[in-house]
Amino acid sequence: MASTYKQLGPNDINMVEDFLHETVPVTGTIASGTYSEASVFTTNIKDYVPGKEMLQSVYDYPYLSSSANHIFDLTVGISPKSSLSGSIGKNMEEYKLNIYNQMALTHLYPDISGNIKQFDNKGDATGTKMKDVFFINFARLLTKDEIQKQSFTIQVLTGNTVAAPTKVKTISDFGALSQYRDNSPVGEYAILYSGSAAIAGSGVGLIFYQTGLCVLTASIFPKPGDPGSNVPATPGADNYIGNNGAGGGTNNYKTVSKLLVSASVSGCCSALRNRLYNISFNNTTQINSTIYYCRAHFNEFNYSSNPTYLSASQIRVKTSATSMARAYITGGGLYNANKVCMATFACSTPVEKNKTDEVVFRVRLDY
Repeated sequence: MASTYKQLGPNDINMVEDFLHETVPVTGTIASGTYSEASVFTTNIKDYVPGKEMLQSVYDYPYLSSSANHIFDLTVGISPKSSLSGSIGKNMEEYKLNIYNQMALTHLYPDISGNIKQFDNKGDATGTKMKDVFFINFARLLTKDEIQKQSFTIQVLTGNTVAAPTKVKTISDFGALSQYRDNSPVGEYAILYSGSAAIAGSGVGLIFYQTGLCVLTASIFPKPGDPGSNVPATPGADNYIGNNGAGGGTNNYKTVSKLLVSASVSGCCSALRNRLYNISFNNTTQINSTIYYCRAHFNEFNYSSNPTYLSASQIRVKTSATSMARAYITGGGLYNANKVCMATFACSTPVEKNKTDEVVFRVRLDY
């Protein structure tokens, strides 16, 4: 317990905040191809309640492993105002519509009448509505406090053959540092653009930085004959988007619309997951700090309260009666108003203190 105290004033305390960033790469092979999905003991993909699932989770190792880390969740949503909503099988309709409404309600303010808004490609309710969307919700383990603006990039395979998808489409939050939106109840978000620049009205998705949610319109997967699809609008040249991206089989659909209408939620998620090529972003960790400047002026703390400081009433560190008294500071403590120690600090080496010197200890507490 200290025997000498000094009160810190307003000029001795400073509050600061720092932001740390680290790059997070997620390769497509983690989501599809690294581990076998034939058994629950080898797969890193987890579906919840097959047949009535709401999402699909992706891990970096087989999810039953104790070392597995949750990376992101996938799900799909269709707006009740979508032209596809009336075609969805009854066993899947409520899930896909409810998922869209839930995501829109939590990430967008309702309109003036209290109705749920739709996601749009301008972020101001005036853009083209994104009625059929995929959701990628990144785990807090990866995003930390938030995703750094203008660092998010996702690449998807849109395909130009029936056998395998080979065309890579790059989607990024271009210009987000100056063009992000803050009209969301969950924080800041930006428009995702396809290509190499931000072109007004050409957004293909949204990225919500604080919640780590990526919203992608299903139209990023073009139909045969669409501009940029590289798939001619001729019989036999369909651009299949199935669980494995290959043509044929009962789990493959010729267009993304057919996939959203006919496949289960997990089937839609698997189709997207097998089209992921690369994902990269910088996460953000906010560090709040309080810095205390503990000042020992020339006439303070020149003596020690340590019992071994004296020997036969003589100061041990004085070589003669006329020598200057001095002390060696090895640490200190921060106390509250009731003189209860709240934190301590230690010096790497003893610091000499005498009446000709002032010493300032800079103590930083991070939280």
